[in-house]
Amino acid sequence: MASVSAWRLPQSKSDSPPHMTKTQISTTFEQVAILLELDGANRFRVIAYQNASRALATLEEDLLSVVQENRITEIKGIGKGIGGLISEAVLQGSWGNLDELYAKIPPGLIQMTGIPSLGPKRVRLLYEELKIDSLEKLKYACENNQIASLQGFGPKSQEKYLEGIKLLNRYQGRNRLDIGLAYGRALEEKISKIPNVMKAQLAGSARRMRETIGDLDIVLGAKPEYQDGIIKEIMNFPGIAEVKGQGTSKISLILEAEMLAEPIGSSEMDIALSENLSDRSTNSTIDAQIRIVNPETFPFTLAYFTGSKEHNIRMRQLAIDKGLRLNEFGLFSESEAGNKTGMEAAKNTLICSDESEIYNNLGMTWIPPELREDMGEIEAASEGNLPKLIEVGDLKGAFHNHTTSSDGAATLEEMANKAINLGWEYLGIADHSESLNIGGRQIGIPRDEMINQSNEIKKLNKYYQNENINFKLFHGSECDILSDGKLDYPSEIRNSLSHVIGSVHALGSWKNRDESTNTEFLIKAIEDPTFTILGHPTGRILQGREGFPVDMHAIIRQMAEFNQEGILKAVEINASPYRLDLDWRFCKYAKELGVPICINPDAHDTQGLNDVWYGAKIARKGWLEDKDVLNTKTKSEIEILFGK
Repeated sequence: MASVSAWRLPQSKSDSPPHMTKTQISTTFEQVAILLELDGANRFRVIAYQNASRALATLEEDLLSVVQENRITEIKGIGKGIGGLISEAVLQGSWGNLDELYAKIPPGLIQMTGIPSLGPKRVRLLYEELKIDSLEKLKYACENNQIASLQGFGPKSQEKYLEGIKLLNRYQGRNRLDIGLAYGRALEEKISKIPNVMKAQLAGSARRMRETIGDLDIVLGAKPEYQDGIIKEIMNFPGIAEVKGQGTSKISLILEAEMLAEPIGSSEMDIALSENLSDRSTNSTIDAQIRIVNPETFPFTLAYFTGSKEHNIRMRQLAIDKGLRLNEFGLFSESEAGNKTGMEAAKNTLICSDESEIYNNLGMTWIPPELREDMGEIEAASEGNLPKLIEVGDLKGAFHNHTTSSDGAATLEEMANKAINLGWEYLGIADHSESLNIGGRQIGIPRDEMINQSNEIKKLNKYYQNENINFKLFHGSECDILSDGKLDYPSEIRNSLSHVIGSVHALGSWKNRDESTNTEFLIKAIEDPTFTILGHPTGRILQGREGFPVDMHAIIRQMAEFNQEGILKAVEINASPYRLDLDWRFCKYAKELGVPICINPDAHDTQGLNDVWYGAKIARKGWLEDKDVLNTKTKSEIEILFGK
């Protein structure tokens, strides 16, 4: 779904059919369904648009052909009325009377639907009962206890809405890393294929691998005589929802999902990013800026727009200390530049063929983009002490993964086969423990069924051994850390396992307690002799919910004491792009104290195993080397560590 600030009917950019794409129509219908709910429309009408949106999103055929052949109503989920509207949008570029609906609904109501747990029906009720038509009015009503008295709401609703407003304001206009990378790499690849483009590279926070990113930045290098033609090629790309601005050196665009119509690249990870975007994204558009520069300027522009701001400030100061001036156009002598600015000053730049030469000229080794946050990387590069950062290929397995025995979508054998195909030496199974239930339904494995999974794992491991396959399944559990710090399951079950991943799931009690109490109970769990790895340490969901308050430094320090005594206690980077929890800032601290980091995908299906890629990027951002990460060790080394 497009961000609420961009809710408007698309306009045709073509002189001939198709005037609208599948993506445009599908997104519009998704919006219409919400607008109808806000307007109090018949439920069946709402469902009709929802069904049509999903049908178009999964349609593999060319929509124009379907419309021209009068087959639109043959698609399941599309009736005569909506089919006629689709045909009108495709053939004429118009939307019937939908413009009246868009104009009718106050923008503030649309914004409010972006708050978790506050759906269109409740937004409408708040509007009817209290005349709340903006986030500001909702915030005021919550703070003044006006929501609690409404039937069907209550004090807890007020608390949730206030938290939701904070999250919405914090993440407005930002996307998760996986979404940003999917768009950014797709755009980068398309630009790179244009004739006479010498270089094109993604910059900004996406290149630095921040958990969430704002606008995309692409730097394009081409000779001046080719730039106008390249700009024209870009403007004809599919997947451009809107052109916000166009000049000779910069294009500002809004990209939509049509940009991902073709695979991003050839690797399995690239394909996975493209295939899963629709399932993972809450937004189908993203802003992008393309900066067009001469090839000799390219390294300087790339470095500048990669950032961060803090890193750039330090770099410019280093240049000044050496009698130089550094900006997005070049690195040049201060005395020669004088009062000149911009490109005029940069005419006297030192020639740098790539970024590494910029750093070399300032007395440093090249700094990987992930580290450019002014957190010691400048000093380390000046002293030649930068770490050799971990690569995803260094991983030999992962320990936090689920199967159909709890809430996974793949069997034990299917997960194992995928791990083998990835070239891993092992896979840790950690299905949920029995205390976990959602909506009154037990998710975890009852204690009396654990033996069945154990036997199945033993059987498969025997098969791998007999077939000389260098692979092993480790039988663990994602054991709930209960509200008092105790671990789920009796100790005899936990003692029978190869590893125990302790995780908090019942967040209510943890989020309502102070940091000190939560820290105390987490340490209590870690002190249990069966505890191995702390799973998704704060319970955060990026752009969904804040984690519970906890002193992570204290947790890591406690783990360090155990590791110094030869007792393995590790902390997880949950590599799911929904989470990316542990925060990368704690990785360096854990590294310094000798606490192993474990990169786990928290995979609930075979595709989810690929998420270790994101975890490796976060680990790199946290200065980690292969020696700092538990699951870079071989199968034999893990067997010794686990004692299994």
